[in-house]
Parts: sequence; C-alpha cells; structure tokens
Amino acid sequence: MKNRVTINTAEGDIVIRLYDETPLHRDNFIKLANNGFYNGTLFHRVIKGFMIQGGDPDSKAADKTTRLGTGGPGYTIPAEIDSTRFYHKRGALCAARTADEVNPERQSSGSQFYIVYGKRYNDNELTQIEQQMRMQQEQAVFNNLANKNRAQIISLRKNRDQAGLQALQERLITETKKICNENGCVGFTDEQRAAYTTSGGTPFLDGQYTVFGEVVEGIEVVGRIQDMATGDADRPLTDIRINVSVAGQDASPSKRGGIHDIPISEA
Repeated sequence: MKNRVTINTAEGDIVIRLYDETPLHRDNFIKLANNGFYNGTLFHRVIKGFMIQGGDPDSKAADKTTRLGTGGPGYTIPAEIDSTRFYHKRGALCAARTADEVNPERQSSGSQFYIVYGKRYNDNELTQIEQQMRMQQEQAVFNNLANKNRAQIISLRKNRDQAGLQALQERLITETKKICNENGCVGFTDEQRAAYTTSGGTPFLDGQYTVFGEVVEGIEVVGRIQDMATGDADRPLTDIRINVSVAGQDASPSKRGGIHDIPISEA
C-alpha cells in the first residue's frame, strides 16, 4: 500500500499508515523515504512519557556533542491541522515545527517528525486541558486583533486616552468571543476522550501541530525507545539509527539518494 511506511530500528520495526487527508505531508514523507533521505538518521530526541523525534539529516554523522534538531531539507510544509479528526493519541505521527513566535502559520518542518507515546489521562485532567486550550485560543485571537489595531492603540496611548483604550479593549474582547464561537470552541470529542483515557497520548498538543499518520504495528518499539536513557537535549545515550521504506520497497543504505523535487514551499 502506497501510504504505508516502515521505520526500521535496532529495537524493531514501526509500521505507519500515512493519512490520505493530509496529502502534502503524506507525499513529502514518501518522497523523502524513496530518496533515502531518512536512512542513517537518528531518533535524536526522546522524552519518556511524551514522544520520540527524528528526521534531522544533520544527525547522520553527528558526534555525541553535536546539538541536533535544526536540520532539514531546506523547505517547510503548509499546516494541515484537523484536530477533531487527527489528534495526538498514542502512536500518532506528527510533524515537528518551529515555535509560533517565528512561525505563526504553524508550517511544518520539511523532514522532522515525532511519534507520540504520552500517558493516560482521566476525565478531570482532560477537562482542565480543555479549559487551558480555550484560554489559549482566545488569547491568540485577541493578540491577532490587537496587532491589526496596533496603530490605533499606539495613538491612544500616546494621547493618554484611557477611556478610548478601555473602549477598544472591550470591543476586541467582544470580537474575540464572537470569532471563537463562530470557529467552534476547542475541546475533545467523545472519541478523543476515549483514546486519551484508555491508550493515552499528548492531548495538550492538539490543534498546534499537523498529525499525518499513525502507528499500525510496532507501538511497543516506540515504547522501548521512549524509555531509553538520555543525556543533553534529550538525546539517547545509545544512538538509535533508522531506515525508512515505503511499502514494497527496500530501505537499505544502497537506496540512498538526494532530494531533487521542487520544494513545496521555501523556508
């Protein structure tokens, strides 16, 4: 099947189904796998009870002192976030990215990815996370509106017009609530709650990163890797190298190649 890939490690194989509903990420991952881009790279960042991260080409020849996590193919991928359908359950394949401050559109790294392991949550914990997510949603919308009204805010402050500032703030708060209601309040579906309370995951990341696949075989391999001892920057003390193959194709080092396709978007 075209949308299945296998990540081979010394700990065992991880078989992943890529979602057809996230075609940009699916096609990019398959392209890189076919070109041998991932072969010989490391799972360079591992956090117990959270996730395992790989896909940095700089990790191929990195010594133990090298800081990893900034490498890539030279482009980013537009976000394909749909948190009600594809969420951070255990085994989710997700795209890494830079922070909102420098990446407000939440574009994904061209190659770096992580596989969720996470932990189990109870209903009260999920409700608290929902409340935090809604507050973050409102704050993000409010900040965006404030930025659009920046010139007026500066003028009101310059003129020390406190009444005008208060009126503007109240208007922006009203607009924020309206936008959030129109877009739908963030929260967890019954399916998500069932997943997070039984198998587990990282629900606090929903809506922030693109989820573009899931582990269908080998979640126990992910479990063993996330449990490994780590050093600086959460790098495993024992290197975990990977080879990646698309279903029906070989991932041996002899298949390695370069990236010759036109990038989806420039970084």
